[in-house]
Amino acid sequence: MHAPVFSPRAPVVPPRTVADVDRRDDRVPDPRATSPLTGSPPPGIRPVRTTVDPRLPDPAVVAALPPGHALLVVQRGPRAGEELTLDTDPALVGRHVDADICLDHVTVSRRHSEFLPYEGGHMVRDVGSLNGTYVNGVRVDATILRAGDEVQIGKYRLTYHCA
Repeated sequence: MHAPVFSPRAPVVPPRTVADVDRRDDRVPDPRATSPLTGSPPPGIRPVRTTVDPRLPDPAVVAALPPGHALLVVQRGPRAGEELTLDTDPALVGRHVDADICLDHVTVSRRHSEFLPYEGGHMVRDVGSLNGTYVNGVRVDATILRAGDEVQIGKYRLTYHCA
């Protein structure tokens, strides 16, 4: 019988035993876990802090908007977190520097879509873009916007918040 050949470069790892695998003292408790009786976290565990989503606008800012105005918050895209104001005039959105809202990305057409005032709010209309305009994941030619709607223009995702 031959003796096992070990390479001098390969480290020798001792075999693991059942005791190594079943160690319960090194488990970290889940900080979201709560006691079924008290509803509070177990002793020694700090509760997870809930924070306001930084991408949502301050409700006071939305409430302070004049009638007929709205706020677009960039959720995704190179300008994420930026807030854009819509007033009562039609606002052209596109890649062109003369657009009212310039979204500079290859997925945005030069003249992509426009936001139009409509009965105290706004509607969005695609103006012949190549990639289309989407509201809540559905491609649209034109639609009336409601508070919280997500408008996708190219790579950008914007949420609509009206006064």
